[in-house]
Amino acid sequence: MCPVRSGSTLLRMLLNAHPRLHSPHELHIRRLEVDFGSKLSQRAMSALDLERGDLEHLLWDRVMHRELVGPGKDVLVEKTPGNAFVHRRIRDCWPDARFVFLLRHPVSIARSWHEGDPGKRIFDEAAADALRYMKAVENARNAATGGDEHHHTLRYEDLTATPEKELRELCAFLGVAFEPSMLDYGRRDDTQVVKGLGDWRDKIRTGQVQRGRPLPAEDEIPELLRPMCAAWGYST
Repeated sequence: MCPVRSGSTLLRMLLNAHPRLHSPHELHIRRLEVDFGSKLSQRAMSALDLERGDLEHLLWDRVMHRELVGPGKDVLVEKTPGNAFVHRRIRDCWPDARFVFLLRHPVSIARSWHEGDPGKRIFDEAAADALRYMKAVENARNAATGGDEHHHTLRYEDLTATPEKELRELCAFLGVAFEPSMLDYGRRDDTQVVKGLGDWRDKIRTGQVQRGRPLPAEDEIPELLRPMCAAWGYST
């Protein structure tokens, strides 16, 4: 569960370099929908106690299963930012799923979101749009249940500053041993980096963890983002 521009592509490529972890590009499964071709088909599915939402969950699960079986790995990590908007449905579909919450300074998120397409929106508009994702992630965090064995919080700033430490802790949460090769993800992960399915710019293509940008000063935080900065521990 992550907002846009939170470092999720970096994290997924680090994880995908692990021999037991498969983390593909963004799958956007919440946009996969099922429709009934006729009232008779709807009646037939209802007789099986399968309504539209149930059938969509079956489709989602089949896509995820196919994606996991292909590379022959054990654990799948899916990181589409929009997943946070349907966190309850995801919990319903996969009751045993574990959740990783990836956070980043809200101002850094907004700046990166604006820099990705500066010609189409001013910074304030980018900040407001990115804030929708941050609020969805915070809602998912607040709804998290089951104790530390079911959810883990990771900060982008920590991941880029001390990647081995953070990856060791994350691997322990996922139940796999840390692999040093994860830190040089470019040697193993030659999957596509496509605009719209995650970060596609030069920094992610280096194949190694790069230091994050300096944190904004307190007086650089716009009023719109102050509550989220406080909620995530980036300001008072």
